[in-house]
Amino acid sequence: MTWAISRRAQQLTSSAIREILKVTERPEVISFAGGLPSPASFPVAAMEAATARVFADNPAAALQYAATEGYLPLREFIAKRHNVGVERVLITTGSQQALDLIAKVLIDPGSKVLVETPSYLGALQAFSLFEPEFTSVPTDEKGLQPEALTAALTAGARFLYALPNFQNPTGRRLPLERRQALVARAKELGVLIVEDDPYGELSYTGDQLPTLLSMNPDGVIYMGSFSKILAPGLRLGFVIAPPELHFKLCQAKQASDLHTPTFTQRVAYETVRDGLLERHIPTIRELYGKQCKVMLDALARHMPEGVSWNAPEGGMFIWVQLPQGLDSMAILEEAVKRNVAYVPGAPFYASNPQRNTLRLAFVTVPPERIEQGVAILGTLFREAITAASQARAA
Repeated sequence: MTWAISRRAQQLTSSAIREILKVTERPEVISFAGGLPSPASFPVAAMEAATARVFADNPAAALQYAATEGYLPLREFIAKRHNVGVERVLITTGSQQALDLIAKVLIDPGSKVLVETPSYLGALQAFSLFEPEFTSVPTDEKGLQPEALTAALTAGARFLYALPNFQNPTGRRLPLERRQALVARAKELGVLIVEDDPYGELSYTGDQLPTLLSMNPDGVIYMGSFSKILAPGLRLGFVIAPPELHFKLCQAKQASDLHTPTFTQRVAYETVRDGLLERHIPTIRELYGKQCKVMLDALARHMPEGVSWNAPEGGMFIWVQLPQGLDSMAILEEAVKRNVAYVPGAPFYASNPQRNTLRLAFVTVPPERIEQGVAILGTLFREAITAASQARAA
């Protein structure tokens, strides 16, 4: 029997990353594909003890329905860390739900949405379901270019979606002067900024730049997550929004799932309430910094001439560019045959994809496997460059 499917559902597509992850479940595959936090970074003992305390102190409340806005002590903890009023904080079921709620509240069919070039694939998916018109904002090696925000470009835009810190997929961090210019320009043009910041605390040196939220609290919706600094299995994210938008986001969440699971919120709060993050995050930074150096060194040893990449100062990703004319999506099939996986760059573009790009994630792969996998990719890319050169000469 054929069932009627809504027009909106007919437009759904699978995530390129999620499809690739199916392949990487094979143990022989060296996966640079999934942007998963390292399990070595999970504070298992602290969370086990926190869980026991939650059950010992008030098990009935931990297993009961709760307020849509979220567990008040956890919201207060977040508000204090970001120097905002608790009335602006909404707990979400992962930051992916935050993207969905923002789309529901702000996007109508045909609404203009500004995105970076490239941008986070999960956001493009979440927004696309509500049929916006994407407008790509130019970027360079330092990230989004504030001067590109003009009256003509931003006219009628519902918001600008930006990832200033160690962006997924490129690993870029927006410099301070560009943050200041971006906020000033957006304020001048009346453009709301949606700031997605899951990686902001993962600077390898521990230095942090001010958030866009801190520069203009009334003109920014800020998204944060516990997935990269605690554990993704908790599915805990949060949104900090101006009051009128906070109210609408709460209403949208009520219609979506009533509230984020009470139990995980209480366990997370019990885990972090005594300053664990201040002790724990530096260990993540050190681990990821070492992993990043291993991959950068391997790339320098094994990549052929014509291949370039960035050297991120934090986060989980390295962005690679192949010579013009090569298609990383087409090359991926052969890479998987050789038991190496990565994410092609094209799906991260809202328009005019650069098919010669790809993303490498390095935090879950042991150093010796990073070396092995990068060596295989170096050989594969060299072969592709040679084949393309021969084809042009023929």
